[in-house]
Amino acid sequence: MDSKPTIGHRVIRLTSVDSTNNYAATGLARQELPHGTAIMALEQTAGRGQRGREWTTAPGLDLAASVVLLPEHFPAHEQFALAKAAALAVHDVVADALVQARRDAAEVRIKWPNDVLIGREKVAGILIVNELKGHWLTSSIVGIGINVNSTGLPEELAATSLVQETRTVRELDGLLAQLCMRLEHWWSVLVADPDAVAGAYTDRLWARGRFATFTLDGAEFTARPLDVDAAGRLIVEDEEGRTAAYGLERLRSVR
Repeated sequence: MDSKPTIGHRVIRLTSVDSTNNYAATGLARQELPHGTAIMALEQTAGRGQRGREWTTAPGLDLAASVVLLPEHFPAHEQFALAKAAALAVHDVVADALVQARRDAAEVRIKWPNDVLIGREKVAGILIVNELKGHWLTSSIVGIGINVNSTGLPEELAATSLVQETRTVRELDGLLAQLCMRLEHWWSVLVADPDAVAGAYTDRLWARGRFATFTLDGAEFTARPLDVDAAGRLIVEDEEGRTAAYGLERLRSVR
């Protein structure tokens, strides 16, 4: 992969938008957005998470952003590696916030496929839209939502925010800059040593090695996560000691 502009070298700041991912997709279609462009919106009116779920951010309080990546010579079958790199970047930002508050960074985990938790509560989510041509990944829009300064989150969401965990209000522009730096770091690692990204993701995997409750094809299923394969499937071991890999279309975690 050739040298690219630094991630975050250009930042587009919007007051309100339906979705930063949609905005990025439109810009890409017009060939207006170079690699590393970041889009941030104070308000996102139609944000989406995994499986089309609504992702809400409090206007002016939480981070809603998308980053455009334009890989070169990136095999399509390895595209989940980009998701791992993005999750690691978000993990780093959240973990750093906890360390500054004298909390244990080990409380921060990546929940397959692309949520970041503090303890058992979700603090961030990632939605990536990839474009493929033949056997190659040609563009990737990395949508990231982080609960930063919002409070009073509904209990049924099992969510938290950085301010609730650290009692510190954070400035969104600074947090985006930090996020772009960590994305640049993990992008560079991915280019140089993809196995290092895979290993780091596995090390931070939520519930790794312990039994958790899932649904498999709609039925309750108890298993312990072990790893995530190159195709993005969660490798689990069931209570009978059998190991298998499942994708999102079959396996879902129970919060």
